[in-house]
Amino acid sequence: MKKVTTTMAGNVWKIIVAVGDTVTEGQEIAILESMKMEIPIESTEKGIVRAILKEEGTFVDEGEALIELD
Repeated sequence: MKKVTTTMAGNVWKIIVAVGDTVTEGQEIAILESMKMEIPIESTEKGIVRAILKEEGTFVDEGEALIELD
């Protein structure tokens, strides 16, 4: 199991993928909002989305797991 983590602290503005989706390395999977800026979060590996660990509107710290991949 692989985890995609956040690159900075912020609010989860939008989750782009759903459980069961296949993602590729470098694909945008979510967007964070921090200091009025939108920051895309990209998958670091390819895989199938197993779980979404944070809901939209949730605050996350840098390095926090956002999505699990198989």
